[in-house]
Amino acid sequence: MSNNITDNIDHGTTLQEINAADASRFAVLLGGIYEHSPWVAARAHARRPFATPDAVHAAMTAVVMAASRAEQLALIRAHPELAGREAIAGVMTVDSTGEQGRLGLTALPPAEFARISALNQQYQRKFGFPCIVALKLHATRETVLDEMERRINNDIETEIANALAQIGHITRGRLDKLVR
Repeated sequence: MSNNITDNIDHGTTLQEINAADASRFAVLLGGIYEHSPWVAARAHARRPFATPDAVHAAMTAVVMAASRAEQLALIRAHPELAGREAIAGVMTVDSTGEQGRLGLTALPPAEFARISALNQQYQRKFGFPCIVALKLHATRETVLDEMERRINNDIETEIANALAQIGHITRGRLDKLVR
């Protein structure tokens, strides 16, 4: 069962609907853009009206960047691991399932599953959150795994910045699918 607030919304919301929405409806329309973090949309509501989808995304990104470090870490931790326990249990959001499924991360051969599981564990132990990778920027699983291996060598501040930047790419793709 999915927990994505946008799962019950027809992926075809207009900018006019977004701008006209009261706070409650706005949260329903855009609350699932950021994985299990409707607070981002709730705070962005006050920045309406938006002239373009780019402006919507910029407002939501500004909310994330202005958030406390604890809120940013909670946002990062709200994302599932790549081919991780949420995927195995079938409890990822529809968006995450589709994003991971596009590269076959939801049905890996045993050797690749072992490799990504080891990378997930190593990354999680070092940083305390999952490795966030905007899969839309990758054409193959191999480049995703290479990126995970490369990023394990970073420091925590670099990885928080990387995670937030990757979330920006992920959410832009989700917004593009939602707003017509």
